[in-house]
Amino acid sequence: MITLLTTLCLFTTVNTEMSELHVRTVRSGSNVTIKCDQNMDNDNKKYLSWYKQSSGKVPEYVVRSFQGIRYASGSNDGRFTVDKETFDLTINAKNEEDAGLYFCGKVKANVVEFGSGTHLLYQGEKIHHPVTEMVIKTGDSATLQCSVQSLNSNCSGDHSVYWFRHGSGESHPGIIYTHGNRSDECEKSSETDSPTQSCVYKLPKRNLSLSDAGTYYCAVAACGRIVFGNQTKVNVQENNSWIVITLTILNVIFAIVIILLIGVLLKNHRNGTFNSHLSYTDQAEDTKVLNYAALNFAMKPSSSRPPRIQ
Repeated sequence: MITLLTTLCLFTTVNTEMSELHVRTVRSGSNVTIKCDQNMDNDNKKYLSWYKQSSGKVPEYVVRSFQGIRYASGSNDGRFTVDKETFDLTINAKNEEDAGLYFCGKVKANVVEFGSGTHLLYQGEKIHHPVTEMVIKTGDSATLQCSVQSLNSNCSGDHSVYWFRHGSGESHPGIIYTHGNRSDECEKSSETDSPTQSCVYKLPKRNLSLSDAGTYYCAVAACGRIVFGNQTKVNVQENNSWIVITLTILNVIFAIVIILLIGVLLKNHRNGTFNSHLSYTDQAEDTKVLNYAALNFAMKPSSSRPPRIQ
């Protein structure tokens, strides 16, 4: 993209807010349509133009709407067609040399205004990888790992790595991360006679939320082709550890309270039994005293004299 802007600046002024890069994959012999995010104007001083930049080459225009639809030399063989209303570009992908970066720009007085770009890549042989599943709690961190094989060792160019996420309910996966010049991470396959390489890429994810759930996979683009790696299905669940801790603390508190209540009840029961025993003992002693006093009174001789006989 920097080369594209540098080359165009030699001839025109570039005004760009190119904030998004799309990736489209196509199999050889299929058709693909790339959307133009610029609006068609009836102003004769403005026209639209499609630019293409292949890997290691200078950018070149493919077709433009200046005084009618005009195709560049080498692009007028039927491989490229544009919609006259929307200026969307359709490519008959018979030639893998058509892979590259495509940009739709609006030109006025030698000023080119670009929007988003599209990286067109030819999909390599599809390899079925097992899907790995991960269950992660909200707020936790994880490192996703993706391995890609079947990269042609004859391709000496740098590899661009794309990470995709296909969320639940989404019709198409979206790019979440891209980085280039990552050929240093590829390790040669253990099979010395094999033309393939084995590449492992990692994507750290921190403080995961429920919106991060989905199927993640990576893809490596090199020499106009793209190869997809294995998929990882990430299930994000609510972190309920604080609820468990709270319930555990409450259970401990309830257990302590119950033990204290049982202790108080036992103490009160013992005190009540002891008091009853004391009361019974006092009553028995009082009864003995009364019985003794009555007996003593009955056995005491009468102090009155008998009457005198006259």
